[in-house]
Amino acid sequence: MDIEVKKFPVYAKLAMIITGILALFYILYIGQTILKPLVFATIIAILLNPLVNYLCRHRINRVIAIFISLLLALLLLGGLFYFIAAQISMFSETFPVFKEKFAVIINQVLGWVSDTFHISESRMQNWITKTRTQGMNNSTQLITQTLGTISGLFALLFLLPVYTFMILFYKPLLLEFIARLFSRDKHTVVAEVLLETKGLIQSYLLGLLLEAGIVAVLNSIGLLVLGIQYAILLGVIGALLNIIPYIGGLIGITLPILVAVATKSPTDALWVFLMYIFIQFLDNNFLVPKMVASKVKVNALISIIVVLIGGALWGIAGMFLSIPITAIIKVVFDRIDTLSPFGFLLGDNQPDFGKIIFKFKNPVKKSS
Repeated sequence: MDIEVKKFPVYAKLAMIITGILALFYILYIGQTILKPLVFATIIAILLNPLVNYLCRHRINRVIAIFISLLLALLLLGGLFYFIAAQISMFSETFPVFKEKFAVIINQVLGWVSDTFHISESRMQNWITKTRTQGMNNSTQLITQTLGTISGLFALLFLLPVYTFMILFYKPLLLEFIARLFSRDKHTVVAEVLLETKGLIQSYLLGLLLEAGIVAVLNSIGLLVLGIQYAILLGVIGALLNIIPYIGGLIGITLPILVAVATKSPTDALWVFLMYIFIQFLDNNFLVPKMVASKVKVNALISIIVVLIGGALWGIAGMFLSIPITAIIKVVFDRIDTLSPFGFLLGDNQPDFGKIIFKFKNPVKKSS
């Protein structure tokens, strides 16, 4: 007896896909406190895995090897944070001077706006006072949000080493679990996906760190040549922000321009802007394609979309993680026949212009 297989109509499949995507995004949003440290810890564990394997090959106990690898990583991060904190402390000492100079610049801008657009200065001052009052009324909420962010950051810093240690220690268990999820005839494909994912994350992040270091050096040298105060701090912050694809570079250029306006002149601020544009040109056309983009085959349109989605879900952490996670998803999609069109959509293999994409037969005209 034949069993009739019921097929869902297209609109029902589309509704289920949309519902599934919305449910996934909702879970990612409400579970970000748990998921963010796990994702970061997994990436760090993949980066540290070669060092752990190297130490184990030299007859060092696996637990000790993991501990040494984590300690080295924490020392590097601690040194970076100490440098940035020391520079920020020096910057805060001259903050009152910047505040006074910004007040003078704002008054000059208000005078220019008043003369150009015939708006009374008293009206603009009332608007500024009203805006400042509203800001003070919302200060309690702002302080609460800031304290929540700081507490979340400390929780993240505490959980990251613990999660990373556990993932590295239980790596054989996790791999065995993944193997048992699939039948033996699928193990070759699963192994290829895992190996490609590991290589992708390692090469992408190492290339990203190297690119950030070069950009930090170029930023710092350029600002030092232009005589901008706190050039090294601004150069490093700009390079760290530049790690966030497409958006971070635009944010990183604002702070040095403001410092140039406050400490020197608008002409110097223009030179700072031109210098950053030149460095961004070098970065986007030479450094990123060679060191970063060659490792992650995701096109620019999808990259911008996933960065915005990541920022909406997980903030800055989501912006940073969006590209490698999308690249991993592409690796999985490319290995599944039914999902390979979506893998192609995520990729950057642009078909040749003029290529006949849709092949169809011309209708045969019936002779009268």
